[in-house]
Amino acid sequence: MSRILDLYTKLFGFWVILFAILAYFFPQYFIPLKPGMDWFFTLTMFGMGMVLEPKDFKNTFKFPGIILLGMVAQYTIMPFLGFSLTKIFHLPSQIALGVILTGCAPGAMSSNIISYLAHADVAYSVCLTALSTLISPFATPSLTYLLAQFILKIDFWKMFFNILLMVVIPLFVGFGMKNILKERINPFIKIFPAISVTFIIFICSLVVALNQRYINSLTYLIVLTVLLHNILGYFLGYAVGKVSKLSLPRRRTLSIEVGMQNAGLGVVLAIKHFGERSALPAAVFVILSVFTASLLASYWQRK
Repeated sequence: MSRILDLYTKLFGFWVILFAILAYFFPQYFIPLKPGMDWFFTLTMFGMGMVLEPKDFKNTFKFPGIILLGMVAQYTIMPFLGFSLTKIFHLPSQIALGVILTGCAPGAMSSNIISYLAHADVAYSVCLTALSTLISPFATPSLTYLLAQFILKIDFWKMFFNILLMVVIPLFVGFGMKNILKERINPFIKIFPAISVTFIIFICSLVVALNQRYINSLTYLIVLTVLLHNILGYFLGYAVGKVSKLSLPRRRTLSIEVGMQNAGLGVVLAIKHFGERSALPAAVFVILSVFTASLLASYWQRK
């Protein structure tokens, strides 16, 4: 059973693409999931909390400089890169808002799996993902307000409390339960990454179903913007690691952490605060980033 769950989790990209196709052709089966979207994301973060280990952080925290470097890279490169791309390509306001919001999200949970496959520093990846997630209630609304207030009124506090309730609290609850139950939970631990993957698949499929009419008019410019956002994130993250003289595994980790955003959170926030069309860039980002990250991990595996 453990091997099946492992395989299911590693095929995350395949499931996202498969269910996105199904949601496009059969939206009527996915749209009823919309009322449960907040709970899907809450359970995703609970699942992530259940697999975090204190020992994952111990060695990494011996070097606080690399943690600070990762946090600064995460919350500067992608937000300002997203903002710049929307200006360069003169995107419509709703789409531009979605691109910026995606850039302001914390690191993707799937980045930990990709780091493992890419022979990167997994402990560093887990640490950066967890910490960028913990500060996201403040960082994500602040940066979105700074960069997107010219498009639409941004309600900082509403977004702050949404992220706190959907992200930080369930993460801590999962982490707390893991440490209370200790060894008793070990036989079931593989279930929790699979749960997180499942709910992210649901969220992405829901966005495709809700935006079916917009997808038909999805332009190459929007796809190009999202793809550049993702690929330039990898490149600039790696460049920062190289300039900072990080080890090769940590350079790879920083590249993956910066280039892969928690676009699932971007999707949920966009739908709740700005409308379904604003969620489209985030949904496209999820699908493209999983695909590009898998290619990057395969390349680094061979290296």
